[in-house]
Amino acid sequence: MNNLTLQDILNAFRTPPSDERKKVISRAYELAVKAHEGQKRRSGEDYVQHPIAVAIILAGLGMGGKTISAGLLHDVPEDTPIPLAEVEKQFGKEIASLVDGVTKLGKIKLRGSHEEYYLENLRKMLLAMATDIRVVIIKLADRLHNMRTLEHNPPDKQIRIARETMEVFAPIANRLGMGEMKSQLQDLSFKYLDQENFELVKDLEEKHYKEKEKYVLQAIKELETEMKKAGVAVLETSGRAKSVYSLFLKMKKHDMDINRVYDLAAVRIIVSEVADCYETLGIVHKKYRPMIGRIKDYVSLPKPNGYQSIHTTVFGPDGRIIEVQIRTKKMHSEAEFGIAAHWIYSESKKKKWKDYIFRTAQKSEPVKEIEWVKQLREWQTEIGRDDEEFIESLNIDFFKNHIFAFTPLGDIIDLPEEATPIDFAYAIHGEIGNHAVGAKINNKMVSLDHHIKNGEVVDILTSKDRKGPNQDWLKFVKTSAAKSHIKRELRKEGLIK
Repeated sequence: MNNLTLQDILNAFRTPPSDERKKVISRAYELAVKAHEGQKRRSGEDYVQHPIAVAIILAGLGMGGKTISAGLLHDVPEDTPIPLAEVEKQFGKEIASLVDGVTKLGKIKLRGSHEEYYLENLRKMLLAMATDIRVVIIKLADRLHNMRTLEHNPPDKQIRIARETMEVFAPIANRLGMGEMKSQLQDLSFKYLDQENFELVKDLEEKHYKEKEKYVLQAIKELETEMKKAGVAVLETSGRAKSVYSLFLKMKKHDMDINRVYDLAAVRIIVSEVADCYETLGIVHKKYRPMIGRIKDYVSLPKPNGYQSIHTTVFGPDGRIIEVQIRTKKMHSEAEFGIAAHWIYSESKKKKWKDYIFRTAQKSEPVKEIEWVKQLREWQTEIGRDDEEFIESLNIDFFKNHIFAFTPLGDIIDLPEEATPIDFAYAIHGEIGNHAVGAKINNKMVSLDHHIKNGEVVDILTSKDRKGPNQDWLKFVKTSAAKSHIKRELRKEGLIK
């Protein structure tokens, strides 16, 4: 394998870097090469190849010159004689603070012999996310390259690092909307955690996708013709196979029968405008018969991590089942790169690192992301939370997939999967939760432990006669907010300690 160089970093940019950006990255590259001189990785290659690889990943994600420079320097204070003060002297406070943040995250392993450190260090990682998300993006790039070279580690270390990646890093990438990063981290972890199923699913996918590939290519050709006739400009069409781990999860739901996984083969159509997405959907359904109940509109109702796309499953060429995904270029960029695509940080010298500016096509877009980042910070500072409750709330609220539900007035409530009307009630207001006596979903009465589905309208029925929450609610509520409110009220009544 050829050694990676500065030119490889510059080539990885999605748009050509400015001279100023090239200059700071070049200086960081020179310092990294000098600092790590003589150091080797377990693979036998020069150690500096690792930070260069991290910088290439960051450049591919669309990150700025300061973030990429911090990626190049992230191991310098920890693993070389050059101190952080020297990094700050040469590159300024902002880059030094990013390097320092990554160093602190990496100091104690998330899992290992000192299990008591696990929660504390997970807290540190999430606190870093709440302070400056660039630190976590660098850490994700660092972990991705380490996973790509994991075979050079002893087996016990491989398992520990793979489990940590699957349980912590992949869910964080998912929450940041970084779909490509999440898929790569999951597949690389799966390979070490369950090699037998990894090989089984990989072989099945290759065999079945190869069979379906000709139908996908035929569908692309036919749809491009139909789009041209209709006068809808297509920016890009492509075929797509599922990642190995996501296919494994789908197969598990269907008794490991790959023939019941309808989105194994997918056609992706990239168009210019949101209106074109819906026009394209009509063209696809005119050409191929849609499968009833298999249309998902994540454009009008995005996933909480920002993912937007229209998915429809159709009977394509020769009646073969194929999924078609329709999205704009911007949606595609955000689906692949998540927060890295639409939280562009100002590189202005006039701004201090804490004063970075979020620039997006629509100014309202980052608000939801900021809200859950703020929630993270609140979790860190909330007094009286024990470790068990803290990690439980993370597993419930942060790492799980989320759904949207609506109030009768049309307000959107963001909830984890399997959330109940009681979770919904407390998400609106503590008093509504405390006085809830019933619930209607889409105008039909449901039980209070009913699992709300994405896009449903939930109406909470309350009564002044109810004095407080029912202790049994703790058995089925899913959100930490609901649990906290219920426990607080029950403690007041002396029903629990």
